[in-house]
Amino acid sequence: MADFQSHISDFDRTKIKVIAASTDTLEDARKSVERKKLTFPIAYGLDARAFAAMTGAFFNDVRGYLQATGFILKPDGKVEQALYSTGPIGRFTPADVLSLIDYRIKKSI
Repeated sequence: MADFQSHISDFDRTKIKVIAASTDTLEDARKSVERKKLTFPIAYGLDARAFAAMTGAFFNDVRGYLQATGFILKPDGKVEQALYSTGPIGRFTPADVLSLIDYRIKKSI
């Protein structure tokens, strides 16, 4: 999330909104926002098992947590691109997201 925050002006310039969702409690989500100085919205209290069942995200039954999952949505709310991590690597980077969006915008012209 900190990496996305460090590129927030690039997203703002392209009128792209960044949001995050977490299984954290409100208190823990607030701590993350403060610690990482996040300015984009963070949803909290996600039910990890329900989210995994609904989206196909990977839920680690042994350890009881949801692996990182990322979505890029089209203006109409449909999923343009999704990334499902099954371990500690495999996440969208701001550069990847901005590059994909730039490509899609140029392609549609």
